[in-house]
Amino acid sequence: MGVIVSNTELIYSVVDGNPSGEIRMYVMSPYTGKLLDDKEAIDKYNNENRWGFEVAVDLGECDLKLISSKEHITNFAIDLAKHIDMKRYGEPIVVRFGSEPKVEGYSLVQLIETSMISGHFAEDTNRAFINIFSCKEFGPKDAAEFSKKYFGAKKMEYSIAYRDI
Repeated sequence: MGVIVSNTELIYSVVDGNPSGEIRMYVMSPYTGKLLDDKEAIDKYNNENRWGFEVAVDLGECDLKLISSKEHITNFAIDLAKHIDMKRYGEPIVVRFGSEPKVEGYSLVQLIETSMISGHFAEDTNRAFINIFSCKEFGPKDAAEFSKKYFGAKKMEYSIAYRDI
């Protein structure tokens, strides 16, 4: 069961059926109030000694040619990892699938030494959904803006979840 402490911090008081456990998750999104700038987000991560954080980037009105190109998506994974100073582990995996138009498109997985970059590119709606999870800090807004520009998106939202246990 979750309890909202503020508009952005949740405390889960039952962990694996044990009511004495507690998990705190801090989530920032356009729907919960002001997003921290990159410096504030990184400072929070470091000062609170969090285990990791995830940035979810939702892109709208993307350039269809870019989100439907396996080569462009593969290069994005390589370029984003370099841009946010992450060491890639292996090559990007980019696979096209989807049994219905809503989800048809490429999906991406790029392992990084501190976790992973993933994404799905929905061609039917010209949207892209990108997640970056890492236990090494990076600028969340910077990564979101980089993604927006890379896919020629006209709309972008992103959210941040600090991860801990």
